[in-house]
Amino acid sequence: MSSSTSLRLASVICNAASRRHLNLSDSRLPLLSRTYATPATYKPHEKDPQLGDYPDLPWVSNQELPAKGWWDQQMRRNFGDPIQEYDEVLSMWGPDIPPVPPHKALFQLSLAISAFVGFGFLCKYALVPERPTVPREYPYSGLVRELGGLEENKAREETEEIDE
Repeated sequence: MSSSTSLRLASVICNAASRRHLNLSDSRLPLLSRTYATPATYKPHEKDPQLGDYPDLPWVSNQELPAKGWWDQQMRRNFGDPIQEYDEVLSMWGPDIPPVPPHKALFQLSLAISAFVGFGFLCKYALVPERPTVPREYPYSGLVRELGGLEENKAREETEEIDE
């Protein structure tokens, strides 16, 4: 950020502070005056030494280019154009470019899944009617003793009987 921009920003903050009758010795003022981003050091990507003097072409898919006006309409190339280093990815036959950004698509997918799960919970808990009858209650802990005890009422094991 240039010094003139930072001076302009500082004057805007001081004017806003005087208009709002803020105390300029307030401890928040240094935080307010440093709201702009610090410039990052730009590092150009290193060129592959195996390419030699081959041109460094931009990373643009041929699918983003206009459809008409090319020597080769299908591949969207003109005769003699240099081929991108990653042509198999950036050509017309490469992976499709998503029409929706991935972070937005993930948000929409999670929204649809949560709506589906919410509808399931609504159906399971809110829309189920109450039981029309009272469940039957037996005395003496459900007639355990009258029916012969828990050991007598276990399910029989199924065995395979072969009829001969």
